[in-house]
Formats: sequence, C-alpha cells, structure tokens
Amino acid sequence: MSHDSRTAPRICPLCEATCGLTLTIEGTTVTGARGDRDDIFSRGFICPKGASFGGLDADPDRLRVPLVRGDDGELREAAWGEAFDRIAARMPDLVKAHGPQAVGVVLGNPNVHTMAGSLYPPLLLGALRSRNVFTASTLDQMPKHVSSGLLFGDAHAIPVPDLDRTDHLLLIGANPLESNGSLCTAPDFPGRLKALRRRGGTLTVIDPRRTRTARLADRHVAIRPGADALLLAALAHTLIEEKLADPGPLAEHLEGLDELAAALADFTPEAVAAACDVDADTITAIARELAAAPTAAVYGRIGSCTVEHGTLASWLVDVLNILTGNLDRPGGALFPLSATARAPRAAEPGTRNAAPGKGFALGRWSSRVSGHPEAKGELPIAALAEEIDTPGEDRIRALVVIAANPVLSAPDGDRLDAALADGLDFMVSVDPYLNETSRRADVVLPPPPPSQSAHFDFAFNSFAVHNQVRYTRAAVPLEDGRMDESEIHARLILAVSGMHGAPPSAVDDLAVDTALTRAGAPKELAAGLTGESGPERRLDLMLRLGPYGLTLEQLLAHPHGIDLGPLKPRLTEVLRTRSGRVELLPDPIAADLPRLRRALGDRPAPLVLVGRRHLRSNNSWMHNVGSLTGGSNVCTLQIHPDDAARLGLADGDTARIESSGGGIEAPAEITDTVRSGVVSLPHGWGHSRPGTRMSVAAAHPGANVNQLLDGTLLDPLSGTAVLNAIPVSVTPAH
Repeated sequence: MSHDSRTAPRICPLCEATCGLTLTIEGTTVTGARGDRDDIFSRGFICPKGASFGGLDADPDRLRVPLVRGDDGELREAAWGEAFDRIAARMPDLVKAHGPQAVGVVLGNPNVHTMAGSLYPPLLLGALRSRNVFTASTLDQMPKHVSSGLLFGDAHAIPVPDLDRTDHLLLIGANPLESNGSLCTAPDFPGRLKALRRRGGTLTVIDPRRTRTARLADRHVAIRPGADALLLAALAHTLIEEKLADPGPLAEHLEGLDELAAALADFTPEAVAAACDVDADTITAIARELAAAPTAAVYGRIGSCTVEHGTLASWLVDVLNILTGNLDRPGGALFPLSATARAPRAAEPGTRNAAPGKGFALGRWSSRVSGHPEAKGELPIAALAEEIDTPGEDRIRALVVIAANPVLSAPDGDRLDAALADGLDFMVSVDPYLNETSRRADVVLPPPPPSQSAHFDFAFNSFAVHNQVRYTRAAVPLEDGRMDESEIHARLILAVSGMHGAPPSAVDDLAVDTALTRAGAPKELAAGLTGESGPERRLDLMLRLGPYGLTLEQLLAHPHGIDLGPLKPRLTEVLRTRSGRVELLPDPIAADLPRLRRALGDRPAPLVLVGRRHLRSNNSWMHNVGSLTGGSNVCTLQIHPDDAARLGLADGDTARIESSGGGIEAPAEITDTVRSGVVSLPHGWGHSRPGTRMSVAAAHPGANVNQLLDGTLLDPLSGTAVLNAIPVSVTPAH
C-alpha cells in the first residue's frame, strides 16, 4: 500500500448478500476490495463480484455526463442543465395532451441495490400518476409477493429460512451457491449450508440440474422442470393424509385448514409422480423427513417462481412451513424486522390475534391491450411492447426507464426494441451504461459509480436471516462533472411534475413531511433530523420511527454495523389480512388450483429449457467487467450426453435453439449435471445489438435466451413471465 493509500468500509451493492467490504483507495481510485472481517453480518466473506468492485467502479465505458438526442437523431454529450431542460420541456406537455396513462415507468433490479433507487421511484410514480408500471419483479419474484399478500395480507411480509438454526432445509428452484441468495439475504450462504451439515442437519435440494448447491445436499431430487407446484402439493397432501401436519401454536392464527385439505385431496404422491418424474416413495419420504425434523424450513426461489404455476408453488412453500409448525418459529421460517420497518402493530385487544387489516387485492386495474390484471401495483413487463406499439387511447407514448434493460431481460426483445425505436414520442433512461435499452432514449442520465455513493439496504434488510443494520457513506468524493444519484432522481421528479427549477431538497422535504403525517408523528421532529443530504435526513427519520428507535448518528458511530439480534417470532405483527389470521386458502389460489389439477395429465415436451445463474454475474448488468468474464461465466447451452448423442451434437458445436418466440444459437456444453430432456441457458446475455457502448460485453455477447419467448405465457396470478420449462427444439446449426 502506497503512502497515500487508505481504506474505507463499503457494503457491496452487487447482489442480495450485502457483504461488507474493505476498499483500498489510492487518491480517488479503488484499487482493491476484500471482505470486511469486522462486518457484523458478513464477517469477512466475499465473492468474485465483490472482489471486482474496483473494476466495475472504474469501468471506462460508464457514462460520465448526460446524453441528449440531437436533431440528427444521434445521442451526444450534454450538460446536466440541458438534459433536465429537455425532460421538463417534453414530459409535462405529453401528459397534458394524452393523460397520465400515456407514460410508462420501468424499474430494473439494480434499483434495490442503491439508496436513490429505493427512495425516489415511489415519489416519481406519485408525480406521474400512471398505472403503467413495469418492474423486474414480473421476471423473478412477483409470485412470492402475491402469495404472501394472499396468505398474510401484506405482499412484503415474506418469511425467510432461519439458516443458522434450522435442522432441515429444503430448497426448491434455488441455487444460492451461485446466486448468493434471493429474497433471503445471507452473506456466505455456502458457509451457512456447510454449517447446517456440520451440526447434523439435513439439506434437500430439488432441482433439474445438479448445481453446486445440489452437490452439497444429502438428497438431490432431479425434478422435471415446471412441476414444482405439483410436488409441493403432494408433500402437503401427504402431511395431511398421514396426520403428520402439526401447526402447533400457529393453529389459533389459521383460517381454512379443513378447506385446504379438501383442495389438495387429488394431489397424491402417486398422482403427481409421472408429471414430476419423481417416484411416489421419494415424495412420501421427503414429507415424512420434514415432519420428523425438530425444526425445518422450505425455501423456494426463481426456478419455482418463473414457471406456469409460480404463485401456487410460492404459496405451497409457506403452506408446508405452516403445516409442519415451522412458520414463525426459530429454526423454521421467520419474518425479519429491519431497522426502517414500520413499527409493529398491536394484537387484537383481549386476544393474541392480529388486528384486522386492509388485506391484499389483485386485479384492481388491468393492462390496456391484453387485460392483464395488476399485481402489487404492477403490470407484466412482458406486456410492455404491446402497450407501446398497439394503437389506441392511453397508448404508452413516453417511457421512464430506471436501471433496467428489458430489451435483454424481458421476453421477445426484438419486438420491444422496435417499439422503443419507433413507437415512443419520448424516453428517459437513468443508467450508467449505453446498453441495449438506454440506446433508444432521448435523454440518458448516468449515476456515479458506487464508490461515490452512500449505501443503505432498505429492501434487503427486510429479507435478512439475522436482524442488523449498516450504513456506509461514499468512499470517495463525487467526481467533478458528476451528479449524485439522489439528486438525479430528485431533479427528474421535479422535471416531470412541472416543478423544474425548484431545489432538489424540495423533494426530500416533501417526503419527510409525508412520512411524519403517515406516522402520526409531530412535525417538529423534522427540525432535529441529522445528515449531510436529503437521503440521510430521510434515513434518520425512518430509523427514528422504526422499531428499534435508532438514529443516523448511531449508524455512523458503528461503521461495521449494529447487531439487532436473531430473528424472532412476530406473526401477529405482520398480519394484515381482513380476518387478522393467516388465510390458508385464499379465493384466487382456490380458483387457480383446477389449472394445476389439469397439469396432472400433462406429458412433457421431449426437450425443455431452464435458466441458470452464474456466481460471477448478475443478470445483464455485470457483463462489462473484464475480471468477471470467462471461466464458468459463459453463455453455453448445457445438454445431457444422451440428448446430445441423439441430436448429433458434440461438445463445442454450435446448437440452434428454437421456441415460440424465435431462434438463437449457442455453443453446446455436454454435461451430465443437467438431467436428460432438459437444456439450460443463462439469463442476461445477447450483447450484440449495435449502438451500445459496452466493449467487454460486446466482445463476449452470448445469446439472448429471452428471444426464445414470445411473452404470451404468464403465471396468471402474478403476471410473471414463464422463463423455465419452455418447450424447445435443438439442432446442429448449419
């Protein structure tokens, strides 16, 4: 380390694990990153993404100043003032002429990895008053939000497995050794699984691929893709039929247990075995093992969400935790309590039950073209293209895209790309890169690199396997010519709402005032808030109003975090159903079960496609980091040796893959880690479109797996695109 080197703590923003880092900085350049051994949550763990923090931070392809489309149709560099002037001159007039539904908003998953991306989009949506909201959730986690909303009355009340205390963990559709966890914030997930095994616990993994996670398991079940809900239903049926179900103290908080038993009566292990390609004895054994374990937790993720019955599978995960008495108890599945959460609600007077809440509703409005019902205030992102390119009243004419690249991440990117190019009057993109989507924008607003931004995990602390709180300020000063990400968002809100020219602090002041009103707190509290910026003042307020009564000053005094203790039972605090009880068989779920029952008679296509995750990647937004390319992080078609021999493919041959949305080509990787009848391609590739400025990604473009999908196949309850168990044909390319 040179004489002018220093170190600074930083929470890693590159996946959901939120590991603590120690950055080495020379001048204003991050020259190294290692795990922070003093971090109270991650204890020094680091993965390849975190170790590459400096490379991503200093990526020369990151935009440094805004881009504005000129009269010649080309994007050119512009001053910040000109960029916001352009937005203010176009967006309010469009809304005035065509109404608020003429504007669409797209939010990508990097938003939840930044303070600004968590704090400001809700204010933007309030300013625009548009119902045309699309996010990455309908490519990933929306089924879990919907099932939690229906069960517990709150779409954000998602229980997580108590990894450090459970005796039996069942994973379905999850590969945390590659993903680092999802809707389950757990630094060093591999170490936690190994610790489970060391203390004599059991790990069961259900996955059509023998993933790195599956190789750790006591039992790996290579299920047929897309059959997750059927297998889970059979497990629940077995628990009920064999009188192994024992909710314990949960029983007084449940509604619909008898109705649940009747609804699952047809899903016997014998009935689902053929469709799952899992023998009935194995299904029965798994159910008995779950019931016999002192504590157990069932955890399902993207593989069980992005299928035809994703919401039913997500619902059944919690049904199993409830039937075994493992919901809301240590060692089972518990509801985290973050430092910025709403203060806990009191129980119903005179009882231990939760007070009745507002409940959760689906389909409060529908999309214009296909009539897709909203879920959690969002429409399916797979419907975005048709909302732009289909004529009619309330057609989307303007788009605000924040940290999203749906041309690659959503189905049928070709159609969406054409719609963005030809169907919009105006588009704004907040993105550090000129990527496959932002290249179509009229204005591109680039946030600074992560070293120049403060960090707090509003979303992921709500899914953490241990209650804790950490905050890090920017590790290096904001570079000349850059604009802080929070200021970008605030000025964007002012520009679209007709308040262009007002100080950005006005947005934060309004947010503070609104939060105080909703909390019933005295307005005088605002004067005592500390912090160097609007976001810090807002964080200070949320901490003060939160369940632990913390302050920003306390966080700053503990740069490695504050341990808030293990997860505790708190079911009655989170319930928001109208009954004040867990509603085991909500009407939308009951109405969708016949569709699952019909699947008992389905027979699979000869070859189906599933996705896969890479440890050294995160969807489409980390493919421009040179140190993360190569190795296992490549876009290949994994195929079983028997299928390869039948199709005439040798290892390394170029394969042609075709499905309902089109065809792509990728190198064949012959491996027995994928079961026969299944092929696998990773998500987020396809960096071959012209007009981008991502040199590393363009040199290793890969194939866009989502171009195989036409976007019409969705999970009806959540609007989530079906990305797994897709029938495909594979042939040698000519």
